[in-house]
Amino acid sequence: MTDPFAGPTTPRVGFSGSPLDRADAMRKDEGAMVMARSNRAARWLILDDLRPVLPEGGGLMWLERDAVPADATTVFLGLDDGAPRFAVAAPGAHLGPLGDPRAFGAELAASPNPGDAAIFAQARSLLDWHARHKFCANCASPTRVFKAGYERLCDVCGAHHFPRTDPVVIMLAILDTPDLGEPHALVGRQPRFPKRFFSALAGFVEPGETLEEAVARELFEEAGIGVARVRYIASQPWPFPSNLMVGAFAEATTRELNLDDDEIEEAKWVTKGEVRAALDGVGPWLAPPPLAIAHTLLRTWVDE
Repeated sequence: MTDPFAGPTTPRVGFSGSPLDRADAMRKDEGAMVMARSNRAARWLILDDLRPVLPEGGGLMWLERDAVPADATTVFLGLDDGAPRFAVAAPGAHLGPLGDPRAFGAELAASPNPGDAAIFAQARSLLDWHARHKFCANCASPTRVFKAGYERLCDVCGAHHFPRTDPVVIMLAILDTPDLGEPHALVGRQPRFPKRFFSALAGFVEPGETLEEAVARELFEEAGIGVARVRYIASQPWPFPSNLMVGAFAEATTRELNLDDDEIEEAKWVTKGEVRAALDGVGPWLAPPPLAIAHTLLRTWVDE
């Protein structure tokens, strides 16, 4: 019998691997949440204007309940070996120096506890959603935090609103034809990218299309190339503000590029040797950092 799970192992990506038990059943039980907030082992992760407070020695700064502003938006993150963990939005709390969210995420992902980056991503995405959705989309009345932070409820019309995650496909197009001599991958740079920086192409999934269709459409729209097969590689939470990056390889069927100048300033086909040099920081162009799933796609391709 063929093993349906045989094949390449899904690579580890940044902002993944949270050690928390999200404890969904507790979210529905207000009594359980009151007990969790009163638990002496409970701790709160405070974000000031969605930026992390930096503790001495690095990592996440977990604070006790008496350090939490009384009127701050609070969400339940889960249980850490039975100990409740929460996140709080506290703009202007002035509890310490603040870090850049992307740099902080990269530092956590490279630390001995990379799952902390996933906790930070969960906290930042949820708190950002609450900050943006204080009014009902159905009747425009104010909404309130519900189900421990995983819903907002409108008491006027009864509508329930749920946290939003926007799916994005990010794909490495691969061209392997006899005239090339070896496989090539397509990398591009957006106008906003730093000079010499190239990455995989990406785009939002649109209503009414599959992930595979989104991959093919984005590559055609941005680079003018055709696509045959699409292979899923890995996915990544990206809390800026709340995306799910779906990484894939795409089998290119055409070589000539026709770029959308508004989206892609420059693109080129590169070899595995050129990608290795970029990943090692010794090539003529710069690859994405390890935190980004684009780095994972490039690394997976050259290592296969």
